[in-house]
Parts: sequence; structure tokens; C-alpha cells
Amino acid sequence: MLAPLLVTCLVCSVLKLVTGGESTVHFKEQFQSGWESRWIESTYKGSDQGKFGWSAGKFYADWEDKGLQTTEDSKFYGISAKFDRPFSNEGRPLVVQFTVKHEQGMDCGGGYVKLYADGVDQGRLHGDTPYLIMFGPDICGFGTKKVHVIFNYGGKNLLTKKQIKCKDDELTHLYTLIIRPDNTYEVKIDNEKVESGNLEDDWEFLQPKKIKDPTQKKPSDWDDREKIDDPDDRKPDDWDQPEQIPDGKATRPQDWDDETDGEWEPPQIRNPAYKGAWKPKKIKNPDYKGPWPVPMIDNPDYVPDPFLYRFRDIGAIGFDLWQVKSGSIFDNVLVTDDEKLAEEFGLATWGEMKDIEKAAKDSHDEEQKAKAKAEQEKEEDEDESDVYEAEELDEGEAFDGPSVTLGRDGGEL
Repeated sequence: MLAPLLVTCLVCSVLKLVTGGESTVHFKEQFQSGWESRWIESTYKGSDQGKFGWSAGKFYADWEDKGLQTTEDSKFYGISAKFDRPFSNEGRPLVVQFTVKHEQGMDCGGGYVKLYADGVDQGRLHGDTPYLIMFGPDICGFGTKKVHVIFNYGGKNLLTKKQIKCKDDELTHLYTLIIRPDNTYEVKIDNEKVESGNLEDDWEFLQPKKIKDPTQKKPSDWDDREKIDDPDDRKPDDWDQPEQIPDGKATRPQDWDDETDGEWEPPQIRNPAYKGAWKPKKIKNPDYKGPWPVPMIDNPDYVPDPFLYRFRDIGAIGFDLWQVKSGSIFDNVLVTDDEKLAEEFGLATWGEMKDIEKAAKDSHDEEQKAKAKAEQEKEEDEDESDVYEAEELDEGEAFDGPSVTLGRDGGEL
């Protein structure tokens, strides 16, 4: 097991080594002793507000390496921390990184962080609190297992056009978002790139560069029908049949009175010979030209923005979540302008612990299986004992007359 002091020394060495130049660490949190003084929990949801705990979890690489843990099922969670000073990422990369472990087996809930402006009301943090960036995993059932990357631009929260799959196991994973001054981005999970691209291409920050020319119309002789009716196909003579026919097996009730009930008619049933409306079969259109390519023109409303990446007032980071099943543990939060530092920090924290944690989880799972098996065997033994006692009781109650003593020859003494 890796000693916590050694991990702390590794992290300190990484920060000193990599920040020897112009790198800036805007925020770092490993939830060591005293973390409560830096974080403020929201009370906005009242009795529906869940409480955060401080724990290493059910299995761990080191029991002293604790994180921020959700502790109550079906609750909202809100907690945030201010930076020493607000900053702008203009001209510099912005890297947001953290670890999360869904050891409870996440069924439905969030595991993401949000960056806020400096003036955020921490005590009333909630789902509608304006934020700058939202990043991290979101899981709900089998349909939603994705990484959110949401930017606030012009007062609107913009979701990425791409589907980025998150991890859905019960181990700790490292999530990293990198935003660069050239308006590119990168998403990493466990220090491996899983998505990257251009901000303008993958979010709807701006109006499209090109639009369809509204003055153009499809030529009248342009045939975009891929299939047409076969002109040689003819409807069969016996095709037209009624949909309903009288039931030939029906018989007139004996008590039917024409004077009072009217003239009897058999009930209608579906006609097995009915085929519906006839349609000629389809054939390939010999004149098919494909979809008409609408001419595109420059969009007069398009205005380029070289600062899509920029946020002027980054002042806080927080967790604003809803979870059905609690137990997620957050740790190793880092906000910096140095990609290399973030990578090395991830290796010195998550990287040093991941294999030990995996072995601890395997051991924990085996212990749980053995415990469950022992409990099941105990229940089965108790059930068998109950059945045996019931059978003895039944035998004892079968004869309730006076007792009789028999001699050697079977006669009554």
C-alpha cells in the first residue's frame, strides 16, 4: 500500500517541477484535513439537500486518501470553493481535472464539476445557478452514459454535438478537459485522449458560415424520386373484395322476434380475402438525379469569434448534482493552465493508486461473495431446522389418546 505521505511528496514534486516556468495552478484540492474551511455546502433545497461526507470508500488504495462523498440517496447536492483570486484564461490553456469513483454502482446521477464566476452565491447553489463550464460523467440507466462538456456562451448553455462515452464501472477514473487559445479542445479519461476537435465545429457557438441560397429553387425538370410506380403493373381482376362479410356460421337465435327485434342479419366478420387498397409495385426511376443540391452562400449573419475559448471571470468550482443512489467519491481536483502539469499530477495521484485500488476492490468483492454465501447457507440451515421441528410436531400430535405399555408379545400390560 502506498503511504499517503509518499503520494503527497510525489504531488508536491510534480507541482514544483512542472511549475518552474510560467505555469499557474489556479486551484488544487485533494480533500486532506482542513478541507471543510475551503468549501461551502448549499442549503438551497432544504430537506432535499444531501450531505457530503469525507471517506476513502468501501475499498481503496489507502484508507487515509479520502475524498468528498455523497451520502444520501435521492438527494440534490451542492458544494463549491472559491479560488484565491478570479482569473481569465485569455491567451492561456485552461485545464480542468478531477477524479470520481462511483463505488455504489451508479444507476442514475451526475458526477461532473462546474466552473462559476466569482460572484456565485455558494450558499444557494442549485441546478439553475449560472455556470461557465460543466464537465464530467453523467449516467442514467442504459441509455445515458456520457461525458458532458457544456459551455455557457452568450447566456446559453451549449452542449457538444459529439457523444463522449464515460466509464461506468465502480473504480476511480481521471477526467480531464483542455481548452486551448486556438479554439481547440481535448477530453481525456485516465490520461488517454477520447475526444478532440474545434470548438466552433463541435458546439453551436456561432451562426453557420454557409446557408442555403433562399433565391434558388429546384428546377422543374429535376426528378428526385428514387422509386416510381411501375406503369406496366395492373390490378388483378379479383383484387377488390369487401373488408367485412356476413358470418356464414352464425345462426338466428331461437327467441328472435322479427316484429320486435327487426329483421335478423348475421354479424359481420373480417373478410379473409380482403387485401386492402391496391398499389402498383415500385421500380427504380430511370430519370432519378438524386437530391437536389441547394446552392450555398455565405451567411450574412455569421460573425467569427477568435475568443470562443475565453472566460473572463473564473472564480469558483463546485459540484451541483442529483443522485438516486449515493456513494460517489470526488478527489484530486485541479484547475491550471499547464497540460503537462495536469498529466503528471494525474499520474502521481490516480496513476499511483489505480492498480492497488483494483486489487482492493477484487478482494472486497470476494469478501462480499463469501459473506453472502455464508448468510445464504445459514438461512437454508434455519429453514431446514424449521421444517424438521414442524414434522416432529405433526407426528407428536397424530396420536392424542392415553399412552399404552405393551409387553414382549405385543399384548397390553
